[in-house]
Amino acid sequence: MQLSEDDLIATLFAPMAGPGGLGLKDDAALLVPPPGCELVLTKDALVASVHFFPEDPPDCIARKALRTNLSDLAAKGADPLGFLLAIALPAGIDADWLRVFAAGFGEDSKTYECPLLGGDTVKTPGPLMISVTALGSVPAGRMARRTGARPGDLIYVSGTIGDAALGLQARLDAASFTALSSLHRAHLLERYLLPRPRNALARAVRDHANGSMDVSDGLVGDLTKMLKVSGVGAQVQLAAVPLSDAAQAAIAARPALFETAVTGGDDYEILCTVPPEAALSFESAAGAAGVPVTRIGQATAGAGPQFIDLSGAGRVFARGSFSHF
Repeated sequence: MQLSEDDLIATLFAPMAGPGGLGLKDDAALLVPPPGCELVLTKDALVASVHFFPEDPPDCIARKALRTNLSDLAAKGADPLGFLLAIALPAGIDADWLRVFAAGFGEDSKTYECPLLGGDTVKTPGPLMISVTALGSVPAGRMARRTGARPGDLIYVSGTIGDAALGLQARLDAASFTALSSLHRAHLLERYLLPRPRNALARAVRDHANGSMDVSDGLVGDLTKMLKVSGVGAQVQLAAVPLSDAAQAAIAARPALFETAVTGGDDYEILCTVPPEAALSFESAAGAAGVPVTRIGQATAGAGPQFIDLSGAGRVFARGSFSHF
């Protein structure tokens, strides 16, 4: 049975609306930022066969759509306030699919304290498209910007790098990953399917980082972008880039996959620069938040990054990051 648009909103999405969403009974939301805070807004759109596989579980598609936006808020040092959701639905999406999809949003909305504020649902000849606009708050003047990196800053990344990119490769070319254990394959596949936004690190970022962004299009390319807009260079030790056991196993079997790991997208980890005098405090705050962080280099005067391999030689990558164009 198909749901009407009114039924879809009333039964599946209104239950996850926060107070600012006004029960999804109005044409707009009403949001009051916390005292002394500024609003941070971000938007990501996900398209079937571009950002996810059409056959992926509906709840995982929903979670990925919200979590990619939560990652942007975390990198700015912002706490979530809510989100707006737009869905373009092609033929073949039925009520059961939508119930599972909405349940995924609802569970993550509660987990990350990011309520639904409103949105829109439309039909499309295809493909399926989900667009989320997330809103967050940060104490006035404390947002960590891409432009904030300074010479001498230490460069950190959270979590591990490359798992999602390798997971995507495993989806596209499973035969090339048969040397991996089932546990390692499952880890890489899960990291592509379901990002882990580092919102627990947001306070440490706004308290200690000069510059910050999330790694969504590949570590090499995203670091290059941040350095460029900050007007600084960097030396990065490739041996220091944190890799999971699964990624290490994949790269050991096929060394060329290291480039995939550091230039591929969908990490959704935080990349930030911290002044040396704040490094211990940042590491301590990250540890208290339960988020691992790794120092991979240092910003310098000059322009662009220099990537240093195990032998001490510079390395240049053919492609810095994922790009839609």
